[in-house]
Amino acid sequence: MRAVLQRATSASVSVDGDVIGRIDEPGLVVLLGITHDDGPAQVDWMVRKIRDLRILREERSVADLGAPVLVISQFTLYGEARKGRRPTWQAAAPGEVSEPLYEAVCDGLEALGTHVERGRFGAEMAVSLVNDGPVTLLLES
Repeated sequence: MRAVLQRATSASVSVDGDVIGRIDEPGLVVLLGITHDDGPAQVDWMVRKIRDLRILREERSVADLGAPVLVISQFTLYGEARKGRRPTWQAAAPGEVSEPLYEAVCDGLEALGTHVERGRFGAEMAVSLVNDGPVTLLLES
C-alpha cells in the first residue's frame, strides 16, 4: 500500500463538476494506492501512520489537532514507466480487491475519530488543493 500525504490548508474533489469531498481547514490530502498483496495488516499500519504522523504545523498530527483528511483512491501510484513511453499499471490491484481496502482505510480513520472526506472510487476526479508548506510525503507499508 502506498500513500502520498499532502499537508493542505484546504482541498476539494469533484466528479462531473459536483464537489463530493472538501476540507476547509488545515489537514491532509491522502492519495492512496493499493497493490495485489495488501490486506488488513497494511490497512491498520496505514491508518495509524496517517493519523499519528507529525507532519502538520508545529510537528503535530491529525490526532493532535483533530484535523480532517481527504482520502482519494489513486491506482496510478503503482504505475511503472521505466521502459518505453507508456506506463503499465500491473502492480495496482484491481477494483474488486482495492475498493474494499480503500474503504477500510477510510473507515479505520473514522473509527479513531478522524473526520474523513472521500473521493469516489473508480471515478475520474478533479482534485484541488492549497498545499501547506508545501509538505508532501510518500508512505509505503
